[in-house]
Amino acid sequence: MDLGDLISPESVIPTLKAKSKKQVLQELSSHAARLTKLPERDIFDTLLQRERLGSTGVGHGVAIPHGKLATLDRITGLFARLDTPIDFEAIDDQPVDLIFLLLAPESAGADHLKALARISRLLREPSAVEKLRGSKDSTTMFAVLTETATSHAA
Repeated sequence: MDLGDLISPESVIPTLKAKSKKQVLQELSSHAARLTKLPERDIFDTLLQRERLGSTGVGHGVAIPHGKLATLDRITGLFARLDTPIDFEAIDDQPVDLIFLLLAPESAGADHLKALARISRLLREPSAVEKLRGSKDSTTMFAVLTETATSHAA
């Protein structure tokens, strides 16, 4: 699965300002609502419900909040680099500054899991994470996010 199918340059936020996990989820929900044309409250509630099951902070400053929405027609992603790292209750207790939001239709099934796996692989790649943290503009971040997996291995 190619991340270019999930995100667009408009879905990359180079400097998101937020002071808490809840505020991050609210800001991401607002951006996602503009991209998907779905109600912001539905997106926020879905993300909050998922976080109650356990934090989507996967460690090393990365979080991958995700959820399924019945009214969504395709898998959609959004990437943000936080202006200041925040506590996301991550598994390693480290603050989070890179967040990849993934929303999927309830019918997505295996494609949702494949997308999560692809995002997770990319955000475990030290060179990609370093480039994302060092970038200040959405164009560069989008390029890093959409490079093929083979170019990371090279």
